[in-house]
Amino acid sequence: MTDEQPLPAPHESDAPETLDEIREAALRAGLEEYDLTPEDLADLTGEPLPETEEALPVLAIVGRPNVGKSTLVNRIIGKRLAVVEDKPGVTRDRVAYRAEWAGRDFTLLDTGGWEKNVTGIDLSVAQAAEAAIEMADAVLFVVDAMVGATATDEQVVRLLRKAEKPVVLAANKVDGPQGELEAAALWNLGLGEPYPVSALHGRGTGDLLDAAMAILPTELEQVQIDEHAPRRIALVGRPNVGKSSLLNKLAGTERVVVNELAGTTRDPVDEQVEIGGRPWTLVDTAGIRRRVHMTKGADFYASLRTQTAIERAEIALVLLDSSTPLTDQDLRVVQQVVDAGRAMIFVFNKWDLMDEDQRFLLERSIEKDMVQHSWVPRINLSAKTGWHTNRLLPAIDLALSSWDLRVSTGKLNSFLGELVAEHPHPVRGGKQPKILFATQASTRPPRFVIFASGFLDPQYRRFIERRLRENFGFEGTPIQISVRVREKRGKRK
Repeated sequence: MTDEQPLPAPHESDAPETLDEIREAALRAGLEEYDLTPEDLADLTGEPLPETEEALPVLAIVGRPNVGKSTLVNRIIGKRLAVVEDKPGVTRDRVAYRAEWAGRDFTLLDTGGWEKNVTGIDLSVAQAAEAAIEMADAVLFVVDAMVGATATDEQVVRLLRKAEKPVVLAANKVDGPQGELEAAALWNLGLGEPYPVSALHGRGTGDLLDAAMAILPTELEQVQIDEHAPRRIALVGRPNVGKSSLLNKLAGTERVVVNELAGTTRDPVDEQVEIGGRPWTLVDTAGIRRRVHMTKGADFYASLRTQTAIERAEIALVLLDSSTPLTDQDLRVVQQVVDAGRAMIFVFNKWDLMDEDQRFLLERSIEKDMVQHSWVPRINLSAKTGWHTNRLLPAIDLALSSWDLRVSTGKLNSFLGELVAEHPHPVRGGKQPKILFATQASTRPPRFVIFASGFLDPQYRRFIERRLRENFGFEGTPIQISVRVREKRGKRK
């Protein structure tokens, strides 16, 4: 921070009046001695920052199996992240990658991950390509120039025309002049100029990416969030835990298909329902399977859409099957919600089918496996009969109010001052880090920034989070705490 950038004044009042405000003013003044970044100054204004994320255009790579899509992905991103094997239908480790070309950042979507089916390959390719095309802003269609256009390629072309998305045609496996002649034959597909490339050796990929950048939108449409719109609830969990049954019970009618077969739901279904006399939007998501890279075909894209549903929601009801022990799949679903920063409630379904011994064992399992998520409200119910579903609304209101909660800067610093006085940070290397100032930078989820003179141990951060919850609530919402170590400016001569 320089003399030309004065420290922002406290937002609550021009002159301190309460003890909290007096403490805040004193601590804020002390920050004058430290070097602060523009980001620090923005957080210290006390003004809620707009909740926006950097939106990148999406370029989907589509094509039939074994035409070199993953090799091309690795070439574009400059890393060997997509699994490549010389057989069709190899499952991929990831699906979305951040990439850059000619100074432009974009998201690269690899449509691999399905397995060759000798009886229905055309259908499988069509389903996967259609899902990817739907998500993308532009499409890079890869064809094996050495093989030429096949019936499956023709089917994908029909999908591209129907979607009306801009397309660049890549004629892959072209290593010399003869291959360029073979690539020229792909003009017959009617998608414009085929760009001859060798994904394996990098030949021609620069021209291909230049053409792709030309069709990617430079400005994405900004979605304005209507503050008065019904709040969004995502129903998430592994397959066959009763998500669709719960949606139907809350809606009071059979809105979505329920079947004993796991994974009946593939697409998220947005449903407007009235709960407690208020409108809500429920998103019934496809079951999250073991891992994205272990799923295939339509299930592969169901996992993607489930992640999207979590990110679009404000709160997630994580359904867990009481009749079976907690699994790694359940814990991964929970972590997805936490990583997305959404409010959360644990819903243990089929609780009415449990006897006392089973409930005792499950309680012990919950205490052991969910110890890091003790802040999450828990409802035991039966989605099939509706037993205890009336307990959901109070828990939802509580979690959303915590998600929206803002603690004033004065109260926050008073709380931390008392906390540090009672439980100071341990001395490390002969030094004891000092908490200089703290502010809540944003809500949804609550995000706190702590300025300190040294690094705070992870255990001490967890201690601060636990005490924040005890003092201010925050039940049902993750809390994000970032510590910024700042040093005093050197004495000027």
